[in-house]
Amino acid sequence: MSQIAQAQAEYEQFPQEFRSIMISTVNKDGIPNSSYSPFVMDDKYNIYIYVSGLATHTQNLEVNPSLSVLFIDDESKTKEIFARRRLTFDCTAILLEKETEAWQKIVDQFHVRFGDIIEVLRGLPDFRIFQLKPYSGRFVRGFGAVYPVNSDNIHQLLELNQQSIV
Repeated sequence: MSQIAQAQAEYEQFPQEFRSIMISTVNKDGIPNSSYSPFVMDDKYNIYIYVSGLATHTQNLEVNPSLSVLFIDDESKTKEIFARRRLTFDCTAILLEKETEAWQKIVDQFHVRFGDIIEVLRGLPDFRIFQLKPYSGRFVRGFGAVYPVNSDNIHQLLELNQQSIV
């Protein structure tokens, strides 16, 4: 199997190893904030987060829907701290309207994945669901093993070349 084929297979499985993602948002004044959120993902790589309106990252998404998400191997699982396996996506956040069919479908997925805590969150008026739509990304398997995500087909990795380094 070629290196790109191995990377592609690993890329397709990698997000499934996680229950939460790191998220980076920016407020109206351009001040960044890093946080995390449990998530569910659909087959189109759309990521859904169920977050409190009191959280800084939620307030940031309401004024600036651009964000970055990070999946990264736990430090205890990595052999070399400088070359942790990771996947980043640049995304646009879209607020799902509460109690719609699409919202209910995602809440059901959260319930299956995270259990009865979702029923508690569902009853809290400040909780919202955002759909995070990736438009670009990078998958890093280690030193020299960097693969841009195809912006035209988020399911596919590309081989790194001079144009994709920028």
